[in-house]
This record gives sequence, structure tokens and C-alpha cells, in this order.
Amino acid sequence: MNLILMGLPGAGKGTQAERIIDAYNIPHISTGDMFRAAMKNETALGLEAKSYMDNGDLVPDSVTNGIVKERLAEDDTAKGFLLDGFPRTIDQAQALEVMLADLGKKIDGIINIDVPTDILVDRLSGRFMCRNCGATYHKVFNPTKVEGTCDRCGAHEFYQREDDKPETVKNRLSVNVEQGAPILDFYTKKGLVHNIDGNRDILEVFKDVQSIIESL
Repeated sequence: MNLILMGLPGAGKGTQAERIIDAYNIPHISTGDMFRAAMKNETALGLEAKSYMDNGDLVPDSVTNGIVKERLAEDDTAKGFLLDGFPRTIDQAQALEVMLADLGKKIDGIINIDVPTDILVDRLSGRFMCRNCGATYHKVFNPTKVEGTCDRCGAHEFYQREDDKPETVKNRLSVNVEQGAPILDFYTKKGLVHNIDGNRDILEVFKDVQSIIESL
């Protein structure tokens, strides 16, 4: 079962990925993990990628695609894999089709966890921190026990990191929507995309994920 997992930041993709790999015993292959492994193992492509990253440059598709192909050729993908964070562009999606054909594999389905962006803004911008001791809270998922008072040190002054502020989060989501739309369209035309309502309990979402995987 060869799957691609998609979803915007905050949609719960990581949680569902963990459940999928546990239930179906297939490797979770993320772009970050692949790059780290290739660099750690000092493969030719890993060293080439490192040279770009050390200079602060983007790693070109030719190198990224090569690292992905090396990973997908490993023995633990024989029964399937869950690809996460790749492809990010149409060129990468087309390259993935070629490399999988070379390996005698194909994508069976794309699971897209869909959550409205306004809800994602609330999820992602809800984090705040105690200015005194650095304790981290979330206005929805982990509020202070007493409003306006840090549980740990009793201080009353809090702040948000720039990355957590609503405007920053909205911009980040907007970029991700813009990047992801062509990929979803590419695979939708192939009849491979399965959209799941991610704005529900984790177990309910996973039941839908299981139903899709079993149907494939």
C-alpha cells in the first residue's frame, strides 16, 4: 500500500501518520528524515544536498528526487510506504511517477486531511508563553488553570512568539494552500485523492483513514 499523506499545518497529519504506520506496518517517509539519513550516511546525494544547505541554498529537485528514489528503493518499502512532505511541486510529482515506475511501484492513494483554515488559525495561533519562566500554554488545548496566572511560577505576564501570531499563521497557511493546490489537482485528475474531514476527534478521523486504506 503506497500512500501520500497531505494536509495543511495543524490538520493533524502527524498524529494520523503515527496511527497508519502502527496499524499497517509500513515506513513513514518524510522529506526531513530522508535528508537527515542521507547526510548522516554520507551518500553522494546526501553530501551534495548538505553542500547546498550549508550555503543556505535550496536543494535542487534533481538532488531531492534522487534521495527520494534511493529511499523508496530500500527493502522496508516492499509492503508499502507512507510518503509525507513530497511531492511539493508538479515537477516533483511527475518525477515521482517516473521513479516509481522504474522501481515497479505506483501510488495507490492520496489521503488529504482537510480542516478549514480559520480553525487551523485558531489551533496554530493559540500558543502563548509565560514571560517569566517560559512555560507554554494553548488557549484551547492547554489553558492556564487560573486565567491570567502561570501554573508553574504564578506570574501574570504572557507573550506570543512571532511564529504563533495569527497574521504570521495566516500567511504560512496561505503559502501552503498555494503550494498544495496544484498537487491535489494533479492527483485528483488521476482519481487518487481521498479527502477526510479532519475537524473531528482523532479516532473518528482515523476510522475514515482506515476505511479508505481498506478500500484500496
